[in-house]
Amino acid sequence: MNVATLTLGPLATNCYLAWEEGGAAAILIDCAGSSRDILRAAEQRGLEIKLIVNTHGHSDHIDALAGVKSDGGAELVIHELDAPMLADPMLSGAAMWGFSQESLAPDRLLTEGDVIELDGAGPKLSVLHTPGHSPGSICLLGGGVLFSGDCLFAGGMGRVDLPGGDEAAMMASLKRLAALDRTLAVYPGHGPATTIGDELASNPWLANL
Repeated sequence: MNVATLTLGPLATNCYLAWEEGGAAAILIDCAGSSRDILRAAEQRGLEIKLIVNTHGHSDHIDALAGVKSDGGAELVIHELDAPMLADPMLSGAAMWGFSQESLAPDRLLTEGDVIELDGAGPKLSVLHTPGHSPGSICLLGGGVLFSGDCLFAGGMGRVDLPGGDEAAMMASLKRLAALDRTLAVYPGHGPATTIGDELASNPWLANL
């Protein structure tokens, strides 16, 4: 699987384009900042965004959704528990952080154990429901890669003090991730990429799990 990292928006949110070698169909994971920047990055790589997957519904991860979706009609998916955030700037935090938000409805709702794939032409990713940062936070696992959203960061974890945050749920989610293959590359919602092994060795939040 090929992965391109796009760090966009005022909160330096990581968005990811994921595609298979030689293919043109891409999955966009999270959708921050400027839709123009995202679409340009896809075009430069000869990619067409077929599917947009949100790891959760906070405004810094969804503020470019409307522009990207309207450009090519990509399918939009999110976990069922975070889906209401796409239509409510109070729930998403847009009203609190000063983000603009256009109300959207997902094309499909995700839940634990779902498998995301593009008609056999793109990456195949399994959905792990990892609440804590938000009720419907997910991670995506496949191809030797974990897209961890705002659950696990290099040296840290996502905050749990926002509406819907739950520290006990976050600890359980981190424990689940800590049990994954140590060689997995981890692409988080903010900050640099890492591996499960590196986080087990140095992340204080994983030390006593």
